[in-house]
Amino acid sequence: MSIIITACTMDCPDACSLIVDRRKDNRITLRGNPDSPFTAGFTCPKIKDHIKRLQHPERIRHPLLRVNGTWQQITWEAALDLCAEKIQALRSQPKSILHIKSDGAKGVLKAATALFFSLLGTSRTIGSLCDAAGYMAYVHDFGSRKNNDINDLTNAARIVNWGKDFSRSSVHTAAIIRNARKKGTRVLTISPDGDGNDSFSDERIRIRPGTDRFLAAAVIRRLWKDRQIPSELLKQTKKPEKFLDLISDWTPESQMHTCDVSLADVEKLQRWYRQDRPTATFVGAGLQRYRYGGENVRFINALALLSGNIGISGGGSYYHLHAYGNLNLTWTRDPRKKSRRSMPIAAIGREISAAQDPPIKLIWINGSNVVNQAPDSRQIIRAFENVEFKVVVDAFMNDTAQRADLILPSTLMLEQEDIIGSYLHEYVQHVKPALQPPVEARDDIWILRKIGKRLDPPVKLPDTETCLQRSLEKPCLQVSLEQLRREGCARADLPKIAYAGLAFDHPDGKYRFPLILHPEPPVDRQYPLRLLSLVRRRAIHSQILPEDQDDPPRIWVAPDNPLLPTIDPNREVYVVSPLGRLKVTLDILSGLHPAVVLYRRGDWMNRGGGVNQLIAAGLTDIGSGAPFYDQYVRLENS
Repeated sequence: MSIIITACTMDCPDACSLIVDRRKDNRITLRGNPDSPFTAGFTCPKIKDHIKRLQHPERIRHPLLRVNGTWQQITWEAALDLCAEKIQALRSQPKSILHIKSDGAKGVLKAATALFFSLLGTSRTIGSLCDAAGYMAYVHDFGSRKNNDINDLTNAARIVNWGKDFSRSSVHTAAIIRNARKKGTRVLTISPDGDGNDSFSDERIRIRPGTDRFLAAAVIRRLWKDRQIPSELLKQTKKPEKFLDLISDWTPESQMHTCDVSLADVEKLQRWYRQDRPTATFVGAGLQRYRYGGENVRFINALALLSGNIGISGGGSYYHLHAYGNLNLTWTRDPRKKSRRSMPIAAIGREISAAQDPPIKLIWINGSNVVNQAPDSRQIIRAFENVEFKVVVDAFMNDTAQRADLILPSTLMLEQEDIIGSYLHEYVQHVKPALQPPVEARDDIWILRKIGKRLDPPVKLPDTETCLQRSLEKPCLQVSLEQLRREGCARADLPKIAYAGLAFDHPDGKYRFPLILHPEPPVDRQYPLRLLSLVRRRAIHSQILPEDQDDPPRIWVAPDNPLLPTIDPNREVYVVSPLGRLKVTLDILSGLHPAVVLYRRGDWMNRGGGVNQLIAAGLTDIGSGAPFYDQYVRLENS
């Protein structure tokens, strides 16, 4: 048996240290590294399915070119020559090339693909399909994006969890929460329910989805009215009087009605934030996936601050750190800073179709099943049909690969070296290649180096050793590449308490409040139910094995859902939005808010799923994020 220590590069906050066991009979097992200071010997269920993904018979193992509507296997030489020919023809109009990259897998070498297209000056995507509104909310409020050390949660007397599903999103956060509760920490969960938080919660508040800002504002209003906000604290903020005037403009009754909560719920939350010992705040990604998602997060942060729970041990507001924040990626940017066209990924179909002067003629996609993952999938498909040439670097014939003209087979996790950070903890880890990839699978940077050499003038990318070394050139990270390879991980030297002493990272050192509270838009009576497409337990994004997808996909509704009496369970059931309809299997989930349809996202359109074909494209209030959960639907029979 051979044993290799490496790390997980999935788009997951935990960034686990892994042990790969390869036995003499070629059986391979994955487990958490017990010697890792954070992983501590256990991992999530997603890891257990990864070996099947690596060895799956439907994995793409050779370059494939679409010829007269059918796929033909070609050589790598022919594929690289064709890519270079297509790119070279557009060198005089680089904005006619669009690079679409996301975080299907993380690592500094995955990020290096941005350098190639930056040097060309191509069009690019901006924003995020994940956490952009929430991330920018923290930057607006605090001037930066920082957490208390995640293990400081065990010092909290109470934790208020605004919508994070501890059972599915991060097994190590879940373990820390369990450990904290054993020590006496109490947890209050605020969500539309339907999550896996019952075993992590001492109390709950069920809220109408997307309205968290009104509940936070209602509690702030009570704190101010009850003289529970210290004047000294307000001196550390900018324009507090305008913010407090804004809070006072709303009546408690209107706020509670909007949230669908009771006065007892508001009073409960006030007690949780105002008792003597510290309260930590956890912000889930879901509550920022609305039109006013950034606003939701900003009012929650304001509540955490004004109740005295920022800048102290046991307090803090937790969200996502910058996954590459402890690494140096400045070398992935073009030093000449060419002017580039930027397109929000959350509305990419619309942006491609509208692009002129020049129109998009070539799309390069890596690390993203964008057709499946972005809103309005059918609009993206229509936009792709009008683009002359699409290259997809992937390992499976997913919804995006199906729309390509050329597919280049990619390596997967465990098959290539890299360095990763985390958006949960402060460790940086070496990703050691543990397994041989299929003979013709290649990593992204190898592909682009080969193409770059074929261009005239050539586009030169640094070698792998240089990329890895430069990524470690960060003041908070005192480790060499040789040392990281030898020891496996290094912890960035950063304060364990964020914003201690209420010193914030704006130029004047003061906290910023939101100065507007938008009302909830009215609901169309034809589509009265809010569609929540939530995370899965055993798969990340759309990285789902074909045989593990339900056809038709499942949805869950509350037993008191207002449309349930109109549905005949013995006939076919559909979820319907203004964009189309999707056949589903209907299940009942007690406790869920009655206005919700719950869907576990990530399944593919070509397997009968793909919920994003029902969700309209749009942008969040800040960050150019995707307001997935702003979509309203109805249920109907065939």
